[in-house]
Amino acid sequence: MRIGDLAARTGVSVRAIRYYEEQGLLTSVRSPSGQRHYAEEQTERIGFIQRMYNAGISSRTIAELLPCVESPSTDNSDAAMDRMRQERDRLTEHIAELQRTRDSLDRLMAVAAEFRETLPA
Repeated sequence: MRIGDLAARTGVSVRAIRYYEEQGLLTSVRSPSGQRHYAEEQTERIGFIQRMYNAGISSRTIAELLPCVESPSTDNSDAAMDRMRQERDRLTEHIAELQRTRDSLDRLMAVAAEFRETLPA
């Protein structure tokens, strides 16, 4: 399928698809006129890439994980597991930081609400 079709099917911009290809996350075949053509499986791959990006995982890390996703073996599975543990630890810390930030906002909102109650109507 052509790049516009892939973009429409996945909900990802053409620009993002080109970026993924530049980063080595996607591959295409060029037609004689230079148009990119993508295999059907690329739609699933884009879904995986998007989920990883949404989790804050870099394109470099995604590239390290793709071999395990596409052709699992003992070697690449062990390497991917190590990398995924690192990313999971990073995400866990990020979540904890977000929770601390939310808790601070909750406290600030409570103080602001108390202050508002002391104001004349």
